[in-house]
Amino acid sequence: MNNPRAAYVGQMVTTASPTRLLVMLYDRLVLDVQRAVESQRAGDHQTAGQHLMHAQEIVLELSGSLKHGVWEGSERLSAIYSWLHRELVRANTSRDAAVTDDCLTVLVPLADAWREAALTSLAAG
Repeated sequence: MNNPRAAYVGQMVTTASPTRLLVMLYDRLVLDVQRAVESQRAGDHQTAGQHLMHAQEIVLELSGSLKHGVWEGSERLSAIYSWLHRELVRANTSRDAAVTDDCLTVLVPLADAWREAALTSLAAG
């Protein structure tokens, strides 16, 4: 069976600019962590684990996309990604919503900053 939503999302990802793709990854990362917190608080650790594992995959993808030496902030951002990955694993293994929520306190402003940078870039270009 053909899934129209999956086809639409696949097409969006395939045709997205690198800047748009970065914003999309951050949006999904925040969504996964928010859903994980909600699931943990509801006691649904299986669903929380799925969201946390997907979030971990996104963090690894973001980390792997960094171009060290090209941008002066790459080392600091790499350290944030390493911390996030560790904390997301810990949140999953400990089933601790507070740890997951701590990740959100870092992720939301970071996602907002990238979104703002993308909008500024589009306006300038």
